[in-house]
Amino acid sequence: MLESLNKRMNICKLELHPTKTKIIYCKDADRKEEHENISFDFLGYTFRPRRSKNRWGKYFVNFTPAISNKSKKSIRQKVRGWKLQLKVNKELFDLSMMFNSAIQGWINYYGKFYKSEMYSSLRHINKALIMWARKKYKKLARHKKNAERFMGRIAIQNPKLFKHWELGIKPTAE
Repeated sequence: MLESLNKRMNICKLELHPTKTKIIYCKDADRKEEHENISFDFLGYTFRPRRSKNRWGKYFVNFTPAISNKSKKSIRQKVRGWKLQLKVNKELFDLSMMFNSAIQGWINYYGKFYKSEMYSSLRHINKALIMWARKKYKKLARHKKNAERFMGRIAIQNPKLFKHWELGIKPTAE
């Protein structure tokens, strides 16, 4: 099959990368065989077998995309690059104005398919905000749980302040 694809691409004056090009077995509820390659990454998504729910609420295995591990790592690195802990001169509203467009973009792009897979990356933003609060307010500096509760209370009072809070990805406010 790979040879016929290669011939077809040559006709179109295109070529397949010899090490990157693989034939993937799209395993799902109907196709249950075991194969070596059952997933691939493309445009920031990982396509692989995942559990899905049908319209009647029953679960089945489906070959679907979700945010790739590489994209999650990239988001975490960008959040780290924001260096929120050094922006203690800013208020929380200012931080939301600075970073909400990026957060909304990630949610719009990666949240189209299997949104729950990106929740860990959004929780990382909350961790950065908690670290910001610990640096900004002396009383929270040595109390990680208190800082988390503080941010959680703010998230309850202003649920639309950050875009990921609107999805329900908020710090704990117990």
